[in-house]
Amino acid sequence: MANDWLLLFPEKVRALLGGLPAALLDKVEEIRVREGRPLEINYSGKYHFIGAGGTLTQLPGEAYRPDREDTHRLLDLISNHSLYTMEEELRKGFITIPGGHRIGLCGRTVLSGGGVEHLRDITGFNVRIAREVHGIADGVLPYLLDRGRQRVMHTLILSPPQHGKTTLLRDLARQLSAGTSGGREGSRPGLKVGIVDERSEIAGSRRGIPAFDVGPRTDILDGCPKAEGMMMMIRSLSPDVLIADEIGRMEDAEAVTEALHAGISVVASAHGKEVSELARRPGLGGLLEHRMFERYVILHRGASGLSFRILDAQKRALLLVSPEQQPVSGGDRHA
Repeated sequence: MANDWLLLFPEKVRALLGGLPAALLDKVEEIRVREGRPLEINYSGKYHFIGAGGTLTQLPGEAYRPDREDTHRLLDLISNHSLYTMEEELRKGFITIPGGHRIGLCGRTVLSGGGVEHLRDITGFNVRIAREVHGIADGVLPYLLDRGRQRVMHTLILSPPQHGKTTLLRDLARQLSAGTSGGREGSRPGLKVGIVDERSEIAGSRRGIPAFDVGPRTDILDGCPKAEGMMMMIRSLSPDVLIADEIGRMEDAEAVTEALHAGISVVASAHGKEVSELARRPGLGGLLEHRMFERYVILHRGASGLSFRILDAQKRALLLVSPEQQPVSGGDRHA
């Protein structure tokens, strides 16, 4: 059913969300549930509290305030009534559920050996809604193809959180995997695509089956750490293209380098506003210094919508696309 993510929520919260206009529900990106504090949603970059009957307000005093019963019931629902089986997720501070929706958690941390062992007394939730947007990569993909060598250029997609990185990666995987049989730019064969989906967000897999359309020739390592997963793909699955979300650690950079030296194209994303910021990050600085990436796609969300810039390996601008020139997207619920 449409917007079946509503079933994640306890009855009182679900009724309030269900009272919102259908057109608005289709754009919802985040729902923030904080025990004893105003219920809040984010859609199209706008933030509102939710009052009685599903009305929107900017006034905290008019908003519904989830109580202890609401938060306990929500935790029970998202953990499928078995919280003890999700110890690893609790240690990381988020749960990814079927459909690729990710739920950030806040509460009291329990420490062990100087690190976080798990969370307890969980009273804050940020539910980030995942959706696929077919065609969102249409304006980007032609600039990532090296048609002379019949390959995909090594590409890094860059933006702050919630600007569209994962949504774009998902559609790139679909289009690269499917290929084309004709059209304005002629035929393009489908490629073997490997997705290392550490947080189960790109494909939204459930029991190994992707919930999203990521293409007919795509293999997915679900819930696998990116660096280890990329090496597993290289050794055993012979991908033409490797796709990974939110790289940044030193081991990620080493795995990317290994893939590039093996002749495998890499399309990855990272947090940041500009390429220059990445040079100061230990994991990514070396990749930039050695010009490992041949294309940079920089996403930006403003008042008028999502725009993007494409740079070459020397960081020279190749293209600027405004919101009016591309398909309408509800934004990235996982970026």
